[in-house]
Amino acid sequence: MAKAAKKKYSTAPTSAKQVAAEKHLSSVFKFNTDLGQHILKNPLVAQGIVDKANIKPSDIVLEVGPGTGNLTVRILEQARKVVAVEMDPRMAAELTKRVHGTPGEKKLEILLGDFMKTDLPYFDICISNTPYQISSPLVFKLINQPNSPRVSILMFQREFALRLLARPGDSLYCRLSANVQMWANVTHIMKVGRNNFRPPPQVESSVVRIEIKNPRPQVDFNEWDGLLRIVFVRKNRTISAGFKSSTVLQILEKNYKTYLAMNNQMVNDESVSLTDVVKNKIETVLRETELNDKRAGKCDQNDFLKLLYAFHQVGIHFS
Repeated sequence: MAKAAKKKYSTAPTSAKQVAAEKHLSSVFKFNTDLGQHILKNPLVAQGIVDKANIKPSDIVLEVGPGTGNLTVRILEQARKVVAVEMDPRMAAELTKRVHGTPGEKKLEILLGDFMKTDLPYFDICISNTPYQISSPLVFKLINQPNSPRVSILMFQREFALRLLARPGDSLYCRLSANVQMWANVTHIMKVGRNNFRPPPQVESSVVRIEIKNPRPQVDFNEWDGLLRIVFVRKNRTISAGFKSSTVLQILEKNYKTYLAMNNQMVNDESVSLTDVVKNKIETVLRETELNDKRAGKCDQNDFLKLLYAFHQVGIHFS
């Protein structure tokens, strides 16, 4: 069916214009694959991504990495405004040229610069053909926005997308899986083959929908992330093994000192070192929660929440 759809679209009236545009761009500059510049060229896939966002006429849409605008022009048809964050000035110039003189020109704002360093305005929806090197930072920046987007439709490399979706016990389940699923609901929308891009990337892609939970879980993000960083260092080793690292113990001891100072407390037995106190607390928590011999790769959200709560009860913090 994919071949049939492709054949049908190649004979559409707009196909000749698209091919001419692609030849023009190829002659103007070479795409920088080091920046993850793989332009989505299949109009059916582009339209499918935009349709899945269910854009309202009143919506402001954030697009990350618009490239030459194959998604942008379709978003502009449906949204009140599009804020496009583009790092490459050449791409921004091509996009500006593409919408010039069209109804969408006044609805488009281009922010030139690094997405991760850009202060974002308010937006309702995020759509992105995501540069691979900012996949994880982009997800967490969206999760931590003061005003969370209603929905995000994001294209990633296939394996990264599958990690977002992985469940406890799956081979791809990792810190990313547990972390994102705490704050958001993630669903798979479609697979996108490498030949739908120009130039073709080395791997296949997938599009996912991320809907941030509202209300947000009443858990400190940095505490949650700090715990997961420890237990997922080696996800197939026991959780207790992760807490035996000297680096981990030093961090937790420093945090415990801060906790004692903030609560005007001190260690009662001066003959016992603070390091031993922290070790004993860790061992007690792991034993009482019955998680010391479990593997992080098989633990679910409730297991990690139980562990975090138990550590907080004895003054052990992770940020």
